[in-house]
Amino acid sequence: MHASMTSQPAAVDDRPPLPMRPMPHERDGREGDPQPAPARPHPQESFSTAAPDPSTSEALRRVVEAQIGPRRGGAIYQNATSAFEVVAVVRDPERARELLNRRCARWAVIVRDVFRADAEPFAVGSVWASTDLLVREGRPARTSRDVVAGR
Repeated sequence: MHASMTSQPAAVDDRPPLPMRPMPHERDGREGDPQPAPARPHPQESFSTAAPDPSTSEALRRVVEAQIGPRRGGAIYQNATSAFEVVAVVRDPERARELLNRRCARWAVIVRDVFRADAEPFAVGSVWASTDLLVREGRPARTSRDVVAGR
């Protein structure tokens, strides 16, 4: 008769006990777990409220503008799925996050599908790609001077 892999050897008591694993970071339900350590602060909470570096802000602005591309209000562009008229460009990060339901959104473009007569405007966060085609340029961005003059 030969011993199977599941049978216990006769002299179990002669062996030293196996070492325990270190206690896990979070409670796993084992009896005797110590109280969990207080929660660590969120990384964003530890940043100071100092003004951002102007060169970093400018670099981020350029990245956002490159991602939006030539999409301005009134522009029409085409991609592989359809053609869209740009209703508005949202550059406010909080509003963009709300529209796109994304925590990291910095901007959003509100578009309407021009191939569908019943199309409702919706927000997109897709970056401008080399495969996108600008069909019609949009209106130039309005300046505060235009708004005051009533244009």
